Amino acid sequence: MPQVTFIHPDGRQQPVQAVEGASVMQVATGAGIAGIVAECGGSAMCATCHVYVEPVWLARLEPPLANELEMLECTADERRPESRLSCQIKLSAALDGLVVRLPQRQQ
Repeated sequence: MPQVTFIHPDGRQQPVQAVEGASVMQVATGAGIAGIVAECGGSAMCATCHVYVEPVWLARLEPPLANELEMLECTADERRPESRLSCQIKLSAALDGLVVRLPQRQQ
């Protein structure tokens, strides 16, 4: 069972247990993580599940597809090299311990 740690803008860390195959967005919304709005429900049609992946984890993720890159142009907070849509990050045993930072705002 992979664990994801969400770091809130105030620095507070919130670890959450997840199931393999779930997206980081599903884990966040299921755990009531404030800061993940997920307006489109995970279809990469908005940018309200934007997160900053800790750089040490980036190489372990599948590269973003064109639709994700396009939506990342619409983030409410600063887009950075480590920006991803959490709905597009599917969890596996290889991602156990993943750390993502929440932006200051999603809208």
